Amino acid sequence: MASACGVDFGTSNSTLGWQRPGAPALLALEDGKPTLPSVVFFNAEEERASFGRAGLAEYLAGYEGRLMRSLKSLLGTPLIDGQTEVLGRALPFRSLLTQFIGELRRRGEAAAGCQFEHAVFGRPVHFIDDDPQADRLAEDTLREIALAVGFRDVAFQYEPIAAAFDYEARIAREELVLVADIGGGTSDFSLVRLSPQRAQMTDRRADILANGGVHIGGTDFDKYLSLAAVMPLLGLGSRLKGGSEVPSSYYFNLATWHTINFAYTQKAVLQLKDLYRDACDTVALDRLRNLIEERAGHWLALKVEEGKIALSARPETTLALDRLAPPVDLALNRAGFERAVLHLVDTVERTVQALLRDAGVAPDAVDTVFFTGGASGVQLLRERIAAQVPQAQRVEGDLFGSIGTGLALDAARRFA
Repeated sequence: MASACGVDFGTSNSTLGWQRPGAPALLALEDGKPTLPSVVFFNAEEERASFGRAGLAEYLAGYEGRLMRSLKSLLGTPLIDGQTEVLGRALPFRSLLTQFIGELRRRGEAAAGCQFEHAVFGRPVHFIDDDPQADRLAEDTLREIALAVGFRDVAFQYEPIAAAFDYEARIAREELVLVADIGGGTSDFSLVRLSPQRAQMTDRRADILANGGVHIGGTDFDKYLSLAAVMPLLGLGSRLKGGSEVPSSYYFNLATWHTINFAYTQKAVLQLKDLYRDACDTVALDRLRNLIEERAGHWLALKVEEGKIALSARPETTLALDRLAPPVDLALNRAGFERAVLHLVDTVERTVQALLRDAGVAPDAVDTVFFTGGASGVQLLRERIAAQVPQAQRVEGDLFGSIGTGLALDAARRFA
């Protein structure tokens, strides 16, 4: 029997939810877990694609191949109409996203034991900041891909609104809630009136006081931590014999998930060889050359992400960068991380302030700030958001599951 599902295609992780009585909404997609990391690994040795944790495991085990992550970041950008080389063949980026979303649907249907023809997809408030045309293009592209993999009816819901629906299912009275969804690629906010009685209504537009968002998320925190603490080990900021700095493009590419593979192009490798001859710090450039030769950029990005997550829980950590040559045990501290990402946090804070102004709501009138999204664990960001609504209680949702659960609720209501 055809059923409706909610699809949270995330920058870092994805889920698929199905509302049914007496059972969790989120379906098990890999190893009994409801999250599927948004990863595709093209295994050159076995000439096949693998997804999620399995793909990451194969990459880290040293299989020859190509790892692709942060696929959602392509939506709305010129890259979506481009292509990349995989296993000696050209692969359009649209086809890459189609493969992953098709796999997501296939796994969800296998877990549910039924076919999903109707879907509500989550979307950020802004795929692309300050560019409505690109934003529409991003949603249209995602709709085209969803239809191409077999969904018949496709609707969209703002991700923070979906998270609000999940929170609403557990409250006993009316609340004015600021939903803070800090995902891998975007920070999205909604100010919503919620209550058990309102949950029975099909049209909730009057309950949504304001939406806002900015294209800043967990991968951006990774990027600036990497540029501040890790890339100097590879020569960022070092000088050439003529006095100029080593070009920063290598380091920005390696610090940004969806551009890591640009550092491996033949042109980039040849340019780096020319630069090496003029480098003052050849030890750092040796590390960079070796990292690129081994195509270990994604390994390094995963280590940086590991450091960010650790600093969300404690003030200090050490990264064992054992694949660098020579290896480095890099000490990181939260204060240094916060300095590196302060400009991002400031922008997110201004986004929340603008949201409250647009809604015409006094900060003290907000009852609850509901945090969801994997990057909401960044302590400085959490504190600065909460400070905007000082009387509100802080509630933490399922960091990786609230949106998918809310989308499943929304799908059941829309397609009942």
